[in-house]
Amino acid sequence: MRQLPLGILLLPTPILFFISMFTSPALAQTWSEGSPMPTARSEITAANIGDDIYVIGGFDGSGDVSDVVEVYNIKNNSWKSTGPLPEPLHHTAATSYEGKIYVIGGYISREWIPTNQLFIYDPIKNKWKEGKPMPTPRGALSALFVNGTLYATGGQDEARNLNINEAYDPISNTWSSKTPMPTGRHHSATTTVDNKIFVIGGRTAGTSIVNVNVNEMYDTETEKWTAIESMPSKRSGIAVTAINNSLFVFGGEDLTRTFGNNEKYDTDNGKWTSLESMPTPRHGLAAVSVDNKIFVIGGGPEPGLSVSDVNEIYTIK
Repeated sequence: MRQLPLGILLLPTPILFFISMFTSPALAQTWSEGSPMPTARSEITAANIGDDIYVIGGFDGSGDVSDVVEVYNIKNNSWKSTGPLPEPLHHTAATSYEGKIYVIGGYISREWIPTNQLFIYDPIKNKWKEGKPMPTPRGALSALFVNGTLYATGGQDEARNLNINEAYDPISNTWSSKTPMPTGRHHSATTTVDNKIFVIGGRTAGTSIVNVNVNEMYDTETEKWTAIESMPSKRSGIAVTAINNSLFVFGGEDLTRTFGNNEKYDTDNGKWTSLESMPTPRHGLAAVSVDNKIFVIGGGPEPGLSVSDVNEIYTIK
């Protein structure tokens, strides 16, 4: 009979299986592949309405600025095209509110000219309309809705890293200035938990890549910013989304590589955890969460201009 090292007990297979159901971390979180995006793109933005994820703009494989809007239905694992952007955009920001998609800012050409345009898409009518322009033209910004107000944070104009925080009221169609971010940056990522806005990572220097791991929280009720535990890695060109009280930050780039990093921030205990990396490292990607799944779509697998049609799904059980 094979002699086991001291302290190791050989258990019957059914018992080992029963124990592994409750102890194996591999069972808790998994990656899988979804149907590829029809048009390979990077420097995209995305937002969802229910089970439909709208992937908007970016660069295509030829390096041209895209007006393409493609919709992924998570139930059917299928894609369709819908009404294109009124103008091709890259490094823009998108969010959804009350059944409509809001697209804010970005760059309108390969010459990286920043815009302040606000486009609003009605999927029922399949039509775009213009909202009141944002006060400050900028690209590589972030945007989201909290309690019926759209907050557009950070970004870059033609020369500066911006700490601007501007808010849009869709009812009055007006913009107002809010408390600026402590750290001006672009290519960061933003999500919300409990009416608080988390702005994570990004860059702080011109067109070169000087990454930061700054994590700052904005309380929309007190209008105050707080610096909280920094992200473990310095990354820009990232994507973030939230499930329950946790933030999940994916991808990014520096001058020599793209990142497959998947790092989670728990807003309850203020701690970061490194999780299983994305199968395909990339930057300029989008991440959208629906229920217990995160859909990580598109982005460039190489630093700089590169594209992919990847649709990888991170499931939290």
